[in-house]
Amino acid sequence: MKATTRKIRDADATKARILAAAKSEFARVGLGGARVDEIAEKAQANKRMIYHYFGGKEDLFKVVLEEAYLDIRNAEQVLALDHLSPREALETLVRFTWQYYLDNPEFITLVNSANLHRGRHLEGSERLRVASRRFVEMVRDILERGAGEGTFRTGVDPVQLNITIAAIGYYYLTNRFTGAVMFERDYMSEDALEQRLAFNIDTVMRLVLA
Repeated sequence: MKATTRKIRDADATKARILAAAKSEFARVGLGGARVDEIAEKAQANKRMIYHYFGGKEDLFKVVLEEAYLDIRNAEQVLALDHLSPREALETLVRFTWQYYLDNPEFITLVNSANLHRGRHLEGSERLRVASRRFVEMVRDILERGAGEGTFRTGVDPVQLNITIAAIGYYYLTNRFTGAVMFERDYMSEDALEQRLAFNIDTVMRLVLA
């Protein structure tokens, strides 16, 4: 019994190392540039274990992408926004999204890579669909509560709002290098990041306030 438990734990630990290494490698060089040999070396595993647990490189990429999206969806649920006023809840969501991008830069590069391949690696993920529906309902609840108390205007689409919240942070960070050249400012200085967050919050609130 103890031997079986140890094998399960070892297998779980190996899978976790492979996923962490794969996430790092896919975020660094994308699906096309990633090499199974490199992932195996970083994970302190061998290629045979990768193929055994996950299949080929594209199958591993699918798992990494799904987990990356589920991580942010799950983290949003932990915010417990239903316990906040609608205005506080929405501001908290904007702050969270911005900070999540800053704390998890690999998420942005993985999203870039997923879109480069037209999202086909996510098409069969029912787990992701369920998590996304739950997120949309969470945002819808904030908007409906706000409209009900007269704070927010009615008719705001929760999906469109989420696209905007994501976009105003995503675009800033993915274009920080070219933007720094064109606009002659350091996009990533502490002051610049604080100013950007304040602008993001103001922008979203102006979209929904009655």
